[in-house]
Amino acid sequence: MDAILEKNASKDMRRTTRQAVRTALETMSGTPRKASRYAQTISLLWNYAERELDWPMGPNPAKGLAAYKPAREMAPWPEWMLEKLTTAPENVRIAATLIRYTGQRPSAAIAMRHDQISGEWMTVRDEKGGKEFDVYCPARLREHLPTWPRRGEHILAKNSCEPVGYGGVEKAFRKWRETLGERASPFTLHGLRKLAVVELAEAGCGDAEIQAVTGQSAEIVAYYRKMANRKRLSRSAQSRLD
Repeated sequence: MDAILEKNASKDMRRTTRQAVRTALETMSGTPRKASRYAQTISLLWNYAERELDWPMGPNPAKGLAAYKPAREMAPWPEWMLEKLTTAPENVRIAATLIRYTGQRPSAAIAMRHDQISGEWMTVRDEKGGKEFDVYCPARLREHLPTWPRRGEHILAKNSCEPVGYGGVEKAFRKWRETLGERASPFTLHGLRKLAVVELAEAGCGDAEIQAVTGQSAEIVAYYRKMANRKRLSRSAQSRLD
């Protein structure tokens, strides 16, 4: 609400259009939950003004937009962008590695504590379901852990007992992404979670195995597995010409 007021408090609410709300949501395509909450807040404020204050508001421009989904899919990162990670700020590099190898949502990966990883196992969190469960910790992630500085309870620590916020990491990521040029603009931190699905599928994992790692729905897993299958089949097809 404060963010909305900061930019719009001096404006006439009644002139807000549905297209203007959609445009604002598109700027948050990399953070769908934030976009959804933004639309929900506009809708609540509009209804309050109309029903409680008796303002002549007209149709609610944010009605139904709380179920917002970005117009473009969150594409898995390409190999060239993964290679560029060496040039990213430390927090971005660590966050990217956690998201990719745990398969969690970015906010959950960024908030991970050191005690969530013990030997070959790690405890991950399903933010939607509010549950935690243990999954196998890949060797690739275990190899990185000792190389990262330890500043507190959390892997990405703000201080001794608090994690760095998602917003700060995402802002640093966007600033770094700008240095890579226009071709990097479609990719978000969420795309690393999609990459996790693709990489697992390319390794021959079935849908149930991928779900056991990422906790995603069968529909999402199937969608990104098809992407991996297409790459694998295209390699096989083109190799026959060589």
